[in-house]
Amino acid sequence: MTSAHQVKPGSLLSPQFFTGVYIPSGLVLLAVVAVKVEWLPFAILLPLVLGAWQIVDVNVANIPNAVVKKALDPEKFQEFALRKKTVLSHNVAIYRFALQSDSHILGLPIGQHMSVAATPEGVDKEVVRSYTPISSDENPGYFELLIKSYPQGNISKHISTLKIGQTMKVKGPKGAMVYTPGLVKRFGMIAGGTGITPMLQIIRAIVRGRPKNGGTDTTEVDLIFANVNYEDILLKDDLDSLAKEDSGFRVYYVLNNPPEQWDGGVGFCTPDMIKAKLPTAGPDMKLLLCGPPPMISAMKKATESLGYEKPRPSSRLRIFLGAFAKLAGGLFPKALRNAHGSDVSKIFVMSRTADGCRLSEDQR
Repeated sequence: MTSAHQVKPGSLLSPQFFTGVYIPSGLVLLAVVAVKVEWLPFAILLPLVLGAWQIVDVNVANIPNAVVKKALDPEKFQEFALRKKTVLSHNVAIYRFALQSDSHILGLPIGQHMSVAATPEGVDKEVVRSYTPISSDENPGYFELLIKSYPQGNISKHISTLKIGQTMKVKGPKGAMVYTPGLVKRFGMIAGGTGITPMLQIIRAIVRGRPKNGGTDTTEVDLIFANVNYEDILLKDDLDSLAKEDSGFRVYYVLNNPPEQWDGGVGFCTPDMIKAKLPTAGPDMKLLLCGPPPMISAMKKATESLGYEKPRPSSRLRIFLGAFAKLAGGLFPKALRNAHGSDVSKIFVMSRTADGCRLSEDQR
């Protein structure tokens, strides 16, 4: 993008021509005249080469964002081919799907999700599930899904059988929340299993947007990530790397069956853990939850006991939640579908079924 002090790209009076063409070329010409004037015709070629290079470089760098092509279509499903599969365990893998070209971006705002559709073997109708990629628009040419294949998961089992080159139907973006820097001062996050994927999407966006990286995002993030066994901790290396790189992000692991020499939490995530590791309830923070339904039910009760309160939804949002609860087959408790109370610290529930994760509550 052209900054305010620059002359229009391609102008011979722009600063980059003075610093990149005129000054170095003039110095070279003076040196040639002083040393050996016979070389002058060859030296004159230098300004021409440097000038052409600057024109190409400036104009490529100033290609407007409007020409960036987005892969997703919110109105219709499109097919994307599997390019790569990275197996993490016997039932967990990262699936990389190719976009229409290497210059396309997915076009998924941070905080939103997309629909995945397929007709699995043995099923007589198309099944649709929601997923949050672990990649972002910073990764042109592809998107990646972290998927755990469950015995009862129609889509997850189907994707696990795909071979390189086979396609999957995707539509989006979808969702009520779009994260932007400054949305809150602090995030508290509680994730279980593959519920880490929507959290990681937001965490990575926040870290990318730090002032040290040229952004303005100063949001603090505290994550409690609960699993059964050590080997169940998905993307631990990525999370640890982010925590090491960024002092504004902290992660605390909780395991039901910890190994020896374990320095994290043990057992279930408790109100005491939440109180110790997450920001206290207040108007400048939001709490995000994503995990298996039993875990979410327990975490809602625990967090509400600590002063985190559900937002009072508008009439439009109340209709949205009721419709989603009906579609989800009662995944959310009745108390959530008829949310009420003071707007102190928002609790966002990210639904995780056997086939995927998405942010399902509106932001206030």
